[in-house]
Amino acid sequence: MTPQFWLWLGFAGMAAGAAVILFIAKRRTPAEEADGIIHGIVPIIAACSYFAMATGQGSITLPAGPDAAEAARQFYFARYIDWTFTTPLLLVGLSRTAMHSGMRRPAVVWGLIGSDLLMIVTALAFGLSDVAAVKWTWFAISCGAFLAVFYGIFVQLREENAGERADVRKAFLRNAVFLTGVWCAYPVVLLVGQDGLGILSPSLALAVIAILDLAAKVVYGIMATLETTRAVDRDLAEGRTATTPLRRAA
Repeated sequence: MTPQFWLWLGFAGMAAGAAVILFIAKRRTPAEEADGIIHGIVPIIAACSYFAMATGQGSITLPAGPDAAEAARQFYFARYIDWTFTTPLLLVGLSRTAMHSGMRRPAVVWGLIGSDLLMIVTALAFGLSDVAAVKWTWFAISCGAFLAVFYGIFVQLREENAGERADVRKAFLRNAVFLTGVWCAYPVVLLVGQDGLGILSPSLALAVIAILDLAAKVVYGIMATLETTRAVDRDLAEGRTATTPLRRAA
């Protein structure tokens, strides 16, 4: 299977996934509507990225990495533009799941987004570098920012989530484990792909990234949307309405 196959598959999968998420998302409360829009727009952005890469507008030819055997490589910069928008949106959605009864501690959310953007920008610098010492320094910084994202999710967000009811706590933990589990594979692929050590072939690297993207944006988006629906089902069953602020009792 050629690189083009995986790029077009990514485009088709993201477009179809966006349609499914927007179709199943309900709008009975402002929170439910916001979550549906967040998770619906993520694969739309990703579909645009894959379309750009599939048509040759989202990549440039660069010298191969200093540790790779090939003389040149195709650098897909469009995926970094995609990640710059989609990963913060996914973190906002996860934060909303963690603090279902009302968004609190916005500084934590901004800290997550800032760490995430630092991770993406330094990963871009890693991909663009052709000097070994510079390349691997950027990679180390990006991994450090990734650890900061993990801290924000599993320490700070979980602290806020601890005050929510049991079903919301379980939903947050499921979402957090699934999303971060998928995300953990990305630095490994970048490390062994054409932008790093060059161990994976271009087609295989694109295939793995496409599958990871579909899992993180479509599968996770559907899962998170359904989790929100279940939480709002209980909110409404307990007498809350679309006009009632969903706040945690003091």
